[in-house]
Amino acid sequence: MISFASIDRKVRSGQRLDDDEALFLFESPDLLAVGELAAFANERRNGRKVFFNVNRHINHTNICVNRCQFCAFSRTADQPGAYTYDLEEIRSRTLQALAQGATEIHIVGGLHPDLPFDFYLEMLRTVRETAPALHIKAFTAVEIDYLATLAGLSLEGTLEALKQAGLGSLPGGGAEILRQEVRDRLCPEKISGDRWLEVMRAVHGAGLKSNATMLYGHVETYADRIDHMRRLRELQDETGGFQVFIPLAFQTENNPLGHLKNPLSGGVDDLKTLAVARLYLDNFANIKAYWVMLGEKIAQTSLCFGVNDLDGTVVEEKIGHDAGATSPQTMGREDIVSLIRMAGRVPVERDTLYNELQTY
Repeated sequence: MISFASIDRKVRSGQRLDDDEALFLFESPDLLAVGELAAFANERRNGRKVFFNVNRHINHTNICVNRCQFCAFSRTADQPGAYTYDLEEIRSRTLQALAQGATEIHIVGGLHPDLPFDFYLEMLRTVRETAPALHIKAFTAVEIDYLATLAGLSLEGTLEALKQAGLGSLPGGGAEILRQEVRDRLCPEKISGDRWLEVMRAVHGAGLKSNATMLYGHVETYADRIDHMRRLRELQDETGGFQVFIPLAFQTENNPLGHLKNPLSGGVDDLKTLAVARLYLDNFANIKAYWVMLGEKIAQTSLCFGVNDLDGTVVEEKIGHDAGATSPQTMGREDIVSLIRMAGRVPVERDTLYNELQTY
């Protein structure tokens, strides 16, 4: 019989939790007990360090062929607010990132119906030539699948071309919830969960690291979340290519699903989701609280619930804010350091690949 005591013993002895035990933790009313156990698991792995980086987001276009039900960012070309940056604008924003002391450029955008594959190669080359030392983390698995179609290449051929142009790693977006029944309601035009995993397998096979995400708090159940994490854990066992898991809290404004009031969602659920992720994803080194979507206070509190990464300075994030995120669009290095210290943790600036740059 599953009990909190039996789960506690397994975690402390280093045994892997199964799906039923993860469900037990999600359904537990004792948030603090779940958080305490997650904090133990995190400190055993990461000590009291909390990572952040100095990064700059470039969302190069919001024009997209898909119409995901949760998305407030995408536009058709003739809609008000539609935009696409040209290469000079990309160069300008890269120079701004350099001036801000960034070590990473994070590039994601819509699936533009008219941009050729060469545009994406030139965008990467522009960033690399403008700032050779900046790491380029770009394109979700959904974008990679789309670019392969544009290029008429295999996944492997597409990734090799992008690497030659400057691609250094991938973010983890587009995963949403991997179970197809949920995707059919949430993002029916998007690639399947199986295809997302297939792309990430190819990414890792090409020698590139990536992140992994999960969009929660909409139409999914706890069982859907656990199924999602199990598939990630299985691929991580196979490739070891995921650097961090990032649960993304659903934002309710300006999208067709905004009327939903998921009874699971809220601050307690945010903290529990992060804590269960830390306990269940035993082969992931890092669990990130994405402060842009959670807000600074929940993100700070999560550092006592198994989290060891707060993302970074970000600068001009559009996707979450278009959907109603109320956090700032940037946070200074000093602010992040202070936030971490006030939680009783040790701030460590990292690069994209989790090399430690400076301890504060």
